[in-house]
Amino acid sequence: MSTAVTERLPAHTLDAISFGKIVQIREGLLRAQATGKRVIRFESGDPSFSIAPHVAEAITVAMRAGKTHYVPNDGIPELRAALADKLVKKNGIKGATAEQVFLTNGAMHALYVTFGALLSPGDEVILPDPMWTEVAENVKLAGGKPVGVPVRAEEGYAYRPEAIKAAITPRTRAIFVNTPHNPTGAVMPRETLEAIIALARANNLWIVSDEAYEDVIYDPHVHHSVASLAGDWAGRVISVYSFSKSHAMSGLRTGYLHTAWPLLQKRVQKLLRCTINGVNSLAQWGALAAVTGPQDYLQSMRAEYRQRRDVLVKALEGIPGVRPFTPRGAFYVWAELEPVLYERLQVADADALSARLAAQGIGSAPGDAFGHSCANAIRFAFSCDTKMVLEGAELLRVALLGGAAR
Repeated sequence: MSTAVTERLPAHTLDAISFGKIVQIREGLLRAQATGKRVIRFESGDPSFSIAPHVAEAITVAMRAGKTHYVPNDGIPELRAALADKLVKKNGIKGATAEQVFLTNGAMHALYVTFGALLSPGDEVILPDPMWTEVAENVKLAGGKPVGVPVRAEEGYAYRPEAIKAAITPRTRAIFVNTPHNPTGAVMPRETLEAIIALARANNLWIVSDEAYEDVIYDPHVHHSVASLAGDWAGRVISVYSFSKSHAMSGLRTGYLHTAWPLLQKRVQKLLRCTINGVNSLAQWGALAAVTGPQDYLQSMRAEYRQRRDVLVKALEGIPGVRPFTPRGAFYVWAELEPVLYERLQVADADALSARLAAQGIGSAPGDAFGHSCANAIRFAFSCDTKMVLEGAELLRVALLGGAAR
């Protein structure tokens, strides 16, 4: 092999970025599935539902009309206007305009763009721990430092303002908020959000609000958009949304962010130009239909998610060493694990348990995929179809009781 190929490269920011445990688990399960093996997809947060008929129709009409060429960098005008209207009427964000809305290649890309536009090297971002892995990774990619604040089972995974306050340093740039929360399913009440806003105001901080699961929420819990509560601090809130979860459009990779800050808008435009130069045109026409068309299918999806949630939680209840939390939003069951479970199953930790379950064709995600304070936990997604949840819940219970999935 030539020296040019074997020569060691200098250290790079990407060297500190993980490959993502969830992705690796998913890839292994997909390989098993491709060989014909039975696989229970409890590792992945991909909604099983098909896109709504009026969304599919809008995409087809746009394709037949030849709307397959370059689109405006920030998003098609019709969709930006519709999303601004949605932000005002549904999310309560006063004064939102089309010029403040930017289409992204999914919410993950929106986070990449947000942190890239907001952070300078060494800036700190406070976030809950556990948290969806890619949030911290995108902070790092922007040169920032994620600072985790543990959220605990005994407190209902509350993101406590007093703990956030204790984590603030002179390098803190922003507080990250995610409600409903991935991976625990916790939902933040209005008073907590207002306390976080007060903290941000007092310390001159930004708030990045990830609201990807805004529509996947279960009564009596209610979603509150941070910017709608922020009053004169709303300009310092960057809100991130997605069509992937609410509208089951995960493969169409369409998300968006809202910021009222003029300088950030210019930075976002530059990052969009240099990364995607416009979201897929057909996906945007589908998103327009999703946001302006009938919304009743959101309620029907929520009802089915709730049914799946209850089945999976019931299957986990009463298993020695497993303490499931009933999610109030999103579509994950987060369970704390105790030594008695490891001893009974003769596994070292949650990682080893997740690997054993995967070998039996049952997906999961170990707690340390989401942070530093949650190694003794595991996440199960119930976004796969209801038949799979019903079958998988029974197999999972047997496996965690010490039997073999058959």
